[in-house]
Amino acid sequence: LEIPVTILNVNDNSPVFVQTNLTKVVPEDAKVNATIVARGNLSASDADLDIIFYELTTIVPGTDGYFAIKGVNNPEIYLQKALNYEKFNMTTLVLYARDRPVGSTEMANTATATINILIEQVDTRSPWFLPCTFINTEKSICISSTYVGTVKINEVPMEPLVLEPGPIYAIDPDYSLNEKIVYSIVGGDADNIFSVHPDTGNLTMNKAATSLDSYMLQVMATQVNNIQKYSIATVQIKVTAENYKPPYFHSRIYNGTVFVGLAPRSIVFQDYDSLRPLMITAADDDFPNV
Repeated sequence: LEIPVTILNVNDNSPVFVQTNLTKVVPEDAKVNATIVARGNLSASDADLDIIFYELTTIVPGTDGYFAIKGVNNPEIYLQKALNYEKFNMTTLVLYARDRPVGSTEMANTATATINILIEQVDTRSPWFLPCTFINTEKSICISSTYVGTVKINEVPMEPLVLEPGPIYAIDPDYSLNEKIVYSIVGGDADNIFSVHPDTGNLTMNKAATSLDSYMLQVMATQVNNIQKYSIATVQIKVTAENYKPPYFHSRIYNGTVFVGLAPRSIVFQDYDSLRPLMITAADDDFPNV
């Protein structure tokens, strides 16, 4: 007597990942839609030969939305939006593998894999002159103020010039890289009166200024490892004359004439001369041309 026996498959096996815990280093400038973790490193198998359904979640607050999987049956992880190292430099993803669709009323078996994402900072920013003011909430754009200093005409100070709001100083905003920066004057100094120290940014004078005209210097901060990463700041140098002598009036006594009944703000005339307005003048020998 032959008795056919059919063995029914029971869903008694959970999916199994190739790796249950892996770490991936992702450069900050990775392109959107780039593959972060290949499908082969994340696929799960099921001894019951069921179709596997995947779901990706993020467990670090503030880092969701950056990574996603290609589809419910394709666990390949790709970059969904651009990274910003200053915003976050690591996150942790959890990938679920189920042998039934999400929401199914049938009993489902589940497996999980943990993916640690480490963001690697890349040299993406040009130097910032300090102090500067951030103009966006991500603190990725910082605008510096004009440096201002004063020198005396016909004098050459031995020390570096004192500037406001502070000395010339720039940093690499890719903080973990902190590339070396050098300084140079690239404009506003046709007579070669000023020099800037390439390493410290200290501004000194090569020779005296001979006119009271202000100088608007253009100082460039450049990364040593990449000359295309640079920024330019404006340095205004005001030239003043010596001020040793007090001002004086040209006359010790001035006499004027007004008429009865004049309205306020009417002109006062010189004494006994109704055609010449009274002029009170002063001078300063330190500023003969003013």
